[in-house]
Amino acid sequence: MARNKHPEETVNLILDVAFRLFMEKGYEHTSIQDIIDHLGGLSKGAIYHHFKSKEDILVAVTERITAESNDMLTVIRDRTDLTGREKLKMIFKESILRPVQDDIFTVAPDLSKNPRLLFSIFHETVKEVAPDYILPIIEQGRSDGTIQTDYPAALSELIICVANIWMNPMIFDNTAEESYGKFMVFRQMMKGFGLDIVDDEMLGRLQELAVIYQENK
Repeated sequence: MARNKHPEETVNLILDVAFRLFMEKGYEHTSIQDIIDHLGGLSKGAIYHHFKSKEDILVAVTERITAESNDMLTVIRDRTDLTGREKLKMIFKESILRPVQDDIFTVAPDLSKNPRLLFSIFHETVKEVAPDYILPIIEQGRSDGTIQTDYPAALSELIICVANIWMNPMIFDNTAEESYGKFMVFRQMMKGFGLDIVDDEMLGRLQELAVIYQENK
């Protein structure tokens, strides 16, 4: 009965355990029973009281992972002292320089073997990040003259899908050298759109994260 008085603590415990197991074993190879076995005495009923299925747990885990990132995106998007191009550069810089990225890439799974988790990331990228955060910045850039495009929605999807998915070594299992090649193509592509937003510090950090992933996979 005591646990029921603190539902948020129970949910957080379930998500903590599930996240660790998904990272270690992969979503497909983690069962509800595996999660129960690491909950320190909580019952199966405690899980099903809060989540209808393992897939519901995955959705909640993914949402919690992206919540902090989305908070950062919101702050940058809503600033009034930056141009659209400056905001776009800041988003990429702040995203990859965050210290938490070291932890993510250290325990990261091979996402090609975790299709449900991969789809969740893809869906969140296309359906939320692109329209809610990148598109408004591109629209601002069109208004202030710092971004030139006739297709802002398509450009917002292209940029974030390339950055979050195509350049993600957790999806394609790229070596540091292969990742560097992708980073350089992304940099050239952005310059082609008149967006010189990827600097040497960012390239170095992206390589560093790729090395961390390869060393710990």
